[in-house]
Amino acid sequence: MEEQALKISSLFIYPIKSCRGISVPQAVVTQTGFQWDRNWLVVNYKGRAYTQRNEPTLALVESELPEEAFLEDWEPTENSFLVLRAPGMSPLKIPLTKPSSVAEGVSMWEWSGSAFDEGEEAAQWFSDYLGKQSRLVRFNKETETRPSPPEFAPGYSTTFADLFPFLFASQASLDQLNTLLPEPVPINRFRPNFLVDNCDPFGEDLWEGIKINDLVFQGVRLCSRCKVPTVNQETGVPGGAEPTATLMKFRSDSILMPDKKPRGKVFFGKEMVWNWNITNIEGEGKKTIRVGDSISVLSKISSRAEAAAGDSISVMNKISSRAEAAA
Repeated sequence: MEEQALKISSLFIYPIKSCRGISVPQAVVTQTGFQWDRNWLVVNYKGRAYTQRNEPTLALVESELPEEAFLEDWEPTENSFLVLRAPGMSPLKIPLTKPSSVAEGVSMWEWSGSAFDEGEEAAQWFSDYLGKQSRLVRFNKETETRPSPPEFAPGYSTTFADLFPFLFASQASLDQLNTLLPEPVPINRFRPNFLVDNCDPFGEDLWEGIKINDLVFQGVRLCSRCKVPTVNQETGVPGGAEPTATLMKFRSDSILMPDKKPRGKVFFGKEMVWNWNITNIEGEGKKTIRVGDSISVLSKISSRAEAAAGDSISVMNKISSRAEAAA
């Protein structure tokens, strides 16, 4: 029986960090992630990030973008909006044109800097919803850079994603996990950008380099999960120990990296970057990826232990030479 080609079954964009994602038919790749992905962030009165780790009801905030926002080279007009909805709240419309106000002292994890401030109406909306003083800010790519950890992905950056621009997961990995759980969970617990079909369970672990259309993606490391997967994304309520407790039995660092000191980590999904230095057509090429697109695996790493450890992208030159040879 002929092996089926790897295919993208779903694409997801999360306009606001930790809020509900959007399943989209296509998405535009940028150096910092999908266009519109984690461009916005909800912060407290000190400018510090809110996430589902401390505000799980952010999972219920729905985002809607214009259909044309997912086309290459589209520019917003004064009639273009990000529309937000949440239980008990009236819809909020955020203009997609560049805000005029700037907020200083915004911080998320290791990063701090300035960001666009989306104004008083948005601040009041989130303050009312969360029951505490809040503001909505937008990443300013013109003045700010948020590097990914250089020990893993030197020269790469992201916006308000946790660490790296892209997260891949496979349907087979989720299916295998669900056979072991007391209650199955949907993929939204893990908040990937790419969901892949026709992959072996956790086959994505070993991807060193992959190619989608004209774009080459470089594997960085396995995604170490926080407590967000325990939050029910339909109710915004933390659900106890699962699915983390089950993952710990076969996807922990003590199991995947038995030669290293265990730190209680558990892994699901593969963090990746787009290697924009590689293209197979003149110019920058098209950067739109669509549901149904095929994925070619250019190279694999030797073990899940290596994948979990996240070796430096010093292997990038190796991926580059292989991709150019395949062009």
